[in-house]
Amino acid sequence: MIHHYSIPVQDTKNVSEVLAELFGGTINRFGPNPGSYIVWLGDEYGSAIELHPAGTEMYPDAGENQANFRHNPSQSKFSATHAAISINRTREAIYKVAATQGWKALELSRGGFNVIEFWIENSIMIEFLTPDMANDYLSATKDYIK
Repeated sequence: MIHHYSIPVQDTKNVSEVLAELFGGTINRFGPNPGSYIVWLGDEYGSAIELHPAGTEMYPDAGENQANFRHNPSQSKFSATHAAISINRTREAIYKVAATQGWKALELSRGGFNVIEFWIENSIMIEFLTPDMANDYLSATKDYIK
């Protein structure tokens, strides 16, 4: 079970508000890293997405403390890090939010199931699965489920 993951974005406040709207979630500041937010998706698993300012790097503490954060101004705005997340929204609702923000969103096949590539700030991707897409995903991956 994945409970949360982090992504770098240019406008942490705006992106947190957009994601909270899509998921019907709530927003809190993310204390360990100034300018960061966490969006609680509102499900029974405590799922969340942390939003860090673009250029944030996380690195291990030299001692026994939690991870540290630093800014790398030369970091690319793109990342291979992404997630596929089920969302209780229609395709039209997802496309509407993307259009309002000027972000790319398109439905694509991943073999036995489809996803909507939702490009936050046109640089960071989340694959959204509407309820029917999530059912197809589960059918396509049933051989990998214990």
